[in-house]
Amino acid sequence: MKTRGYWLIGAMAVLGLIISAVPARANTITLTFEGLQDEEPIENYYNGGTGGFGSSGGPNYGISFDPNALAIISGANGGSGNFSGSPSGDTIAFFLSGTGDLMEVPAGFTTGFSFFYSAVVYPGSVTVYSGLGGTGSVLATLTLPVTPSGGAGCTYGAYCPWFPEGVTFAGTAESVSFAGTANYIGFDNITLGSATPGGSTPEPTTMLLLGTGLGVAAIRRRLARR
Repeated sequence: MKTRGYWLIGAMAVLGLIISAVPARANTITLTFEGLQDEEPIENYYNGGTGGFGSSGGPNYGISFDPNALAIISGANGGSGNFSGSPSGDTIAFFLSGTGDLMEVPAGFTTGFSFFYSAVVYPGSVTVYSGLGGTGSVLATLTLPVTPSGGAGCTYGAYCPWFPEGVTFAGTAESVSFAGTANYIGFDNITLGSATPGGSTPEPTTMLLLGTGLGVAAIRRRLARR
């Protein structure tokens, strides 16, 4: 019995060493969309695959986006985006068709969800669902009011500054719907697992709940083609 007791203690010690040697997965994941090309469908860039134009190298988080979801680079950095001051780099997410886009997370995530956004003409919304494809129970809904345009740190375009939004929820989420008017709302630093978005935080600015009068300020600049 004594020998067996020593064996059990030794086995537990070895198991403890093995567990401590395994790195714990981060509690939060933040998607910055850097590394994607201008107007490239995000698709499987964060799912071990590529974006719609073949861009690869994104972390494999098991996260995918429907075909409506596109990346766009600021015009100040050679892209077609009508924005600046985004919280990380020069690339954000937006959509050009339909009423929104959908993010799928088959493994699920818990605790909270957050992001930065800019919407200088029309409002938007974000809904967190328990099932894939925007199905199951609604775990959380965020209504996104119209945001102001311009101010400190805004060096280019109409879509700036960027505002953080987040929510906590109970249960496990598997999909998120980003809704609004196509080409008139952008998102960045989408964060899973926290009600506070990851990355740098723009300078605080008073939120305006009224339209700015920029009725033609689409987030994607329509460039003349030669």
